[in-house]
Amino acid sequence: MAKIIAVFSTKGGVGKTLISTNLAVSLVKDQLKRVCLVDFDLQLPGDMARLLNLVPEKSALDIFAYLKRLSPTQGAIPSQKRYDFLMKASFGLDFLPGILKPQQSSNFESDKIKDVFNFLGKDYDYIVVDVGKSFSESFVGTLNQCNLILLVVTPDILSIYQTRWALDTLQFLQFPLNMVKIVLNRAESISSISLEEIKGTLPVEIITSLTSEGKAVGLSVNSGVPVVLDNPRLKFSLGMKKLSERLASDPKIFIEHKDIDQLKLKETAIEKTGDFWMKFGLVDTPVTSIAEETDEILILKRRIHTRLIEELNIKKLDLKVFSDPAKKKELKNKAEMLVGNLLVEESGMLISSPEVRRKLVKEIIDEALGLGPLEDLLADPEITDIMVNNKDEVYCERKGKIEVTNKKFISNEQVKIIIERIIAPIGRRIDESVPMVDARLPDGSRVNSIIPPLSLGGPTLTIRKFRKERFKVDELIGLKTLSFNMSEFIKACVLTRKNIIISGGTGSGKTTILNVLSAFIPNDERIITIEDAAELKLHQEHWVRLESRSANIEGKGQITIRDLFRNTLRMRPDRIVIGECRGIETLDMLQAMNTGHDGSMTTIHANSTRDVLARLDSMILMSGVELPVRAIREMIASAIDVIVHTARLPDGTRKITEISEVVGMKDEVHVELQNIFAFRQTGIDAQRNILGDFHATGYIPSFVDEMKRRGTALSEEIFRS
Repeated sequence: MAKIIAVFSTKGGVGKTLISTNLAVSLVKDQLKRVCLVDFDLQLPGDMARLLNLVPEKSALDIFAYLKRLSPTQGAIPSQKRYDFLMKASFGLDFLPGILKPQQSSNFESDKIKDVFNFLGKDYDYIVVDVGKSFSESFVGTLNQCNLILLVVTPDILSIYQTRWALDTLQFLQFPLNMVKIVLNRAESISSISLEEIKGTLPVEIITSLTSEGKAVGLSVNSGVPVVLDNPRLKFSLGMKKLSERLASDPKIFIEHKDIDQLKLKETAIEKTGDFWMKFGLVDTPVTSIAEETDEILILKRRIHTRLIEELNIKKLDLKVFSDPAKKKELKNKAEMLVGNLLVEESGMLISSPEVRRKLVKEIIDEALGLGPLEDLLADPEITDIMVNNKDEVYCERKGKIEVTNKKFISNEQVKIIIERIIAPIGRRIDESVPMVDARLPDGSRVNSIIPPLSLGGPTLTIRKFRKERFKVDELIGLKTLSFNMSEFIKACVLTRKNIIISGGTGSGKTTILNVLSAFIPNDERIITIEDAAELKLHQEHWVRLESRSANIEGKGQITIRDLFRNTLRMRPDRIVIGECRGIETLDMLQAMNTGHDGSMTTIHANSTRDVLARLDSMILMSGVELPVRAIREMIASAIDVIVHTARLPDGTRKITEISEVVGMKDEVHVELQNIFAFRQTGIDAQRNILGDFHATGYIPSFVDEMKRRGTALSEEIFRS
């Protein structure tokens, strides 16, 4: 296949078209190579043809049309057929324009550029392409197929400034610097910047310096004869000959390509967009990850990751860098450019697909500077929990169901580094002396991690993602988490200041329901929330948030839920909302509910509404408080009004399965409960989804009359079974 050489500049008038043309001619005349010259400068069509004194009748658009007409079963295309679309110059050069008229530029199909080069490639040693000066889809489409990029520069401030910008942009597009060479034109102009200064400014090799000989070059251009033919002894012509010799004799100067099929990668589609800069990754947009990796790619990523760590000295970086957005962005930009170069250095080839290049660079950067394979999982709004068992086992919960992901870490050490990167900005650490950590991220997500020696299979990490927008009751009704009648009832309970406990298992939606109930609290009340990990999202104006604190590295400074609760009683609260009761603070809460702080709410782990009573008993007794069971249960019966039980069903859905009233003491030792609403399962459909409905039990709560007196009357019809 032909070696494809792209010639471009970001500044007009630097001699790009002249150099493209004469390079192609020199490769034919001086190196005896088969060459096709292609004009893909869609802004200035016709200039190259005039330099060659040619009047072409066909263009790449005709090849597009021809290839579309080909039958999928048709064999190899005869070489003679290719020449039907090309213009042959008298000195042995074949020429193909991209378009014939400026108004045809909108018909140029950038995604067909690869097909054009495949169509031509077998008949030539080199294809020299003038790609213009604007970063466009056709420009990038051509660069994705080329083996060498020649960037034409003149020794003036404006050209060098634009060249630096172009090099940065190429690296953002994951084109490595060692694929780019500088052609310095007009190198001896009187007002030029010195060669040494240019070498110190531009981080790529200057492959040749061409002398400006305006008069002789102008005569050649006007005559329609390339300079290297018209006046081969000019310094310009000798410079072009030297360049063509270098290209013909040094195969290492060309970057080979590796196609997506050769890597055997299955990739998900990138969302299409008409915005060029967004499409090619020059703005921050989500990028889908590679779905499957071959061993070849995994090994390549590991090598690049190791070199990146060494080059940036990441192990010695202050972890505070990762919590400073400006510094982290600066480090990321530097790393992206470096990885783009390392990708070619380590593989020896350029991956043809820009999407795959972007994904590989993103994944390597994520592993080195971000949260590695977790980045995409954290960005997925459908995922609620992420569970890392070890470097090779990463699970997530999506729509209520746990599933294994295709994500893998480079090593268990990398998992540990990611854990440290997560917890360091919040002042926590994890090591052999402190092998467990439970913390909250700045966005509200909860993190739990255990490392060896406690975790035998490697470091483990569990992340409960924090939903940025809270659910509204209407949304939960739409999701069939509860019925409309149930929502009206619990709203009335909040408004009439009933003490409510939300119970359920892990991940059953207790906090979500607590958020929904909290939304019903009137805006003129003073609300104080107490949590281990702040997850509640209230919209009321008069809201004070309190969060417990774990002990520091020295084992000091712990502030418990109980400490906060006792302090809250001195803060003149109208409502106290506790994220979760799990210990001795339960007794304080019950006492507060019994002494005027009605309308309080909390959550508790339990298997049913009746199990809540047993859980409250055990938490109080296990705390060391010596109280008779009867006294505890009388306290529970008088303090709690309503229990709302949530559950995650086998199909992953979350529902309120019971709403019960705590009626009072049934006898001397038993607390009486009465179900008001319940979920009744009726079956399972073909997709294993739970079928069922919400129904009222027929029991009318004892405080319905109180609701009427407080102005929140409910029709007794909603309680009819």
